Amino acid sequence: MPMREVPDQGLQPMRPAHAGRPDWAALALQYERVRAHTQRLAAPLSAEDACVQSMPDASPAKWHLAHSSWFFETFVLSVHQQGYSPFDVSFRMLFNSYYQQVGARHPRAQRGLLTRPPLAYVMAYRAAVDAQMLALMTGMNARSTVEQAAVAQLIALGLQHEQQHQELLLTDVKHLLSCHPLWPAYASDGLVNASLERAAADLAWQSIEAGVYAIGHGGSGFAFDNEMPRHSVYVQAAQIALRPVSNGEYLRFVLEGGYSQPQWWLSEGWDWCQAQQLSHPWYWRALENSAGAVGWQEFSLHGAVALHVQRPVCHLSYFEADAYARWAGARLPTEMEWEVAMGVYGWPELLLGANPSLHPEPMTGDPGPAIGRVWEWTQSSYAAYPGFRVAEGAVGEYNGKFMVNQYVLRGGSCLTPAGHARLSYRNFFPATARWQMTGLRLARDA
Repeated sequence: MPMREVPDQGLQPMRPAHAGRPDWAALALQYERVRAHTQRLAAPLSAEDACVQSMPDASPAKWHLAHSSWFFETFVLSVHQQGYSPFDVSFRMLFNSYYQQVGARHPRAQRGLLTRPPLAYVMAYRAAVDAQMLALMTGMNARSTVEQAAVAQLIALGLQHEQQHQELLLTDVKHLLSCHPLWPAYASDGLVNASLERAAADLAWQSIEAGVYAIGHGGSGFAFDNEMPRHSVYVQAAQIALRPVSNGEYLRFVLEGGYSQPQWWLSEGWDWCQAQQLSHPWYWRALENSAGAVGWQEFSLHGAVALHVQRPVCHLSYFEADAYARWAGARLPTEMEWEVAMGVYGWPELLLGANPSLHPEPMTGDPGPAIGRVWEWTQSSYAAYPGFRVAEGAVGEYNGKFMVNQYVLRGGSCLTPAGHARLSYRNFFPATARWQMTGLRLARDA
């Protein structure tokens, strides 16, 4: 059976200034844009907002601002800037996330206790790192081609790392504000909620032919190590939905007792659901009016909004997504099915990119699969691709050591920075994670 190619359409490579050398002016401009965007995301937050840690899985905004700078200082400046002096030697420990080879780390669950350094000092740290990084890039053409390639690769990794933290900053802030009894808004502009009258378009399906396909990143442009190497997989004939599951569809599952019926749940998921006393997605709440009618709201970065039946359901755990799929007479796709199906349409034309509304847009029934509104759970365990190799040094701890007890998500969300996601991108979280912008797309056997 012939192998079928899934189009590999990652980020476009940076054009070299001349053969074998990166375009340092272009990379410096990209660096400035990414770093400035992080600070724009933090701008609506007070110093109090930026310091609080609402749960162990989330981090304070101040920590995100510092850690993303720590990455460049630790892996680029400390190694490649001659005579570099650390901004503050204590930061090497305070803002180390999980890099064992770098040294000691402050406990993750206690990041909210770091009232010092103050936010202003962290912002000064960012400015100092930026000045040094731009100075380094200005002088890189005098370095060897080998060092230039190594530094350019580290900076590209650092910028992608910072974009991941941009999305985490928003989801962590959302969780923090949801803990406030008044559900305050992060964004000052309101979210437009169109008519609630019409349900999302009827679910349509795309067929996948049985065959051997090539998946994974194998082209030009950046990719994380867990997306490689490109390799062949056999995929059974299947069908995959052209859009994610909507709020309206998931609300039926809620109202028809899906959270109280163990037959839809994995055993561990049912035990977790009962222990947590769950009855609906994380940011939903039911309100009863004076006439006794029940309406539903969901929390967004714009504050409380009416539950829009056409928006994709989000903030689901793997267990909730899997239970809904069983209740709906379907299943979650494998990540191989997902990549094969979405690759047929041509990834760049589908991806919505960053959503200025900071909340999933309604699904209007336009032709082609809706992608980029919510991260989509797959039934695939997060594991290494055949031939995967861990990079040398501390940066090798970026992905490989987390390949256990987690599931892969695909696609990107409305909070994913524009240009960050790609067809081969593999996000991953444990089965109980709900605070990320996570939803689902159904699949079924052919």
